[in-house]
Amino acid sequence: MSKVLLVDDEPRILSLLQSLLKSEGLDVISERDGAAAIERIKNEPIDLIVTDIRMSPVDGMEVFRFARRQQPDTPVILLTAYGAVNTAIEAMKGGAFDYLTKPFKVDELLITVRRALSYRTLVSERDHLKQALADSYGFANVIAQSPQMRNLCEMVKRVAPTDTTILIIGESGTGKEVIARAIHGTSRRKDQPFIAVNCAAIPEPLMESEFFGHVKGAFTGAATDHGGLFLAANGGTLFLDEISAMPLPLQGKFLRVLQEREVRPVGGSASRPVDVRVLAASNTELEKLVEAKTFREDLYYRLAVIPLELPPLRDRQEDILPLVQHFINREIGDPKRRVRVSREAIDVLCGYSWPGNVRELENAVKHAIAFLDDDEITVDILPTRIVSQSKPVPPSRAGGEFEQYRNQSLKAFLRTKEREYLEQVLAGVNGDKEEAAKALHISLATLYRKLPGDKDEKEAAADEQAPEK
Repeated sequence: MSKVLLVDDEPRILSLLQSLLKSEGLDVISERDGAAAIERIKNEPIDLIVTDIRMSPVDGMEVFRFARRQQPDTPVILLTAYGAVNTAIEAMKGGAFDYLTKPFKVDELLITVRRALSYRTLVSERDHLKQALADSYGFANVIAQSPQMRNLCEMVKRVAPTDTTILIIGESGTGKEVIARAIHGTSRRKDQPFIAVNCAAIPEPLMESEFFGHVKGAFTGAATDHGGLFLAANGGTLFLDEISAMPLPLQGKFLRVLQEREVRPVGGSASRPVDVRVLAASNTELEKLVEAKTFREDLYYRLAVIPLELPPLRDRQEDILPLVQHFINREIGDPKRRVRVSREAIDVLCGYSWPGNVRELENAVKHAIAFLDDDEITVDILPTRIVSQSKPVPPSRAGGEFEQYRNQSLKAFLRTKEREYLEQVLAGVNGDKEEAAKALHISLATLYRKLPGDKDEKEAAADEQAPEK
């Protein structure tokens, strides 16, 4: 139910407005002075404000200006006497939704209110779509509880702002496109196109035209000009999955585009400049293809300026349950609904090897949700193949780390976890202790003190930090 705030210092008009809008099924709140209305706006989300202009000591224009600052997406309708129309018009230039001149017609009021609330709904939907789009990029879909994934994410955050070409390596289903979207979403190109293409899905005779475009009449069936993927991604990011499927003759032309930053369409005589960041991915070891002479060595080195290796799901057990919850939340789509996973189902999920990796896990969750009767995923609604092939796992893998640390004191546990985190940060900065100290917001001496290692090294660091006498 939409909440409407009415503001007018005339009790008769306020009462009339309340009756009219309540009859429309709206949640109506009212105030008789501008100061009280401002307090409401400060403390409550409101869908529509209808305010008189002439009030004292705080008038409707002050209410309007405060609302624009505090709740900028909330439409404001101004009520004005004939002599204050110019003020209302100025307010509309400043963002007011509309104004009504007293005495107003009931139909006119109701139509204006309905239009304003429709506008408010559209704004909410726009914001929701923008957030959904933002969540599809960035790190919203990257689940990183395991040390391997946390290290990978740290590296991604360091290289994303650059324009460096990146090669993402990993088995099918590990989430290579998710990482590519995260790179794009945290780069300077995030507001420009992100175009993902599976090289293996494009027929070989059409590849050159798909990538570089063609001019009208370049070949049979080329009835119009076609810009190609590079031009479509201009200013943004082009993600090439299964880059190993690119045929050798095309690899040379592709290398030229990366080097010259320009494309020439099939059948064309002129090249066009392009500004595209290329991210490539492969589920096979390109070095072996280079050795077999089926992939150009120079293109490989051009693509693998920064290689990122995605671990298979079987090697990142800590991510299984967070991924399950992530997929449950996405499938259910209701933030208020809580779906649990039974202890037995957790054991099955953690005991399976996941040859299809994250994609297979996502499909398993979708399967379970489709057969969900209540708010708990149990073994009997998991895919039969997964249940039959799952093997028993140690308690520390299936349900957390309690058994592993049962006999440790809290102090010892925290020290262990702190050391693990320090080692992850160091790995992310290639062992550079000064960089690690900056990232951790601690002094170099403090970092050395927390790390196991050479005593002389620690003392030297402490001397560097000590003030001169």
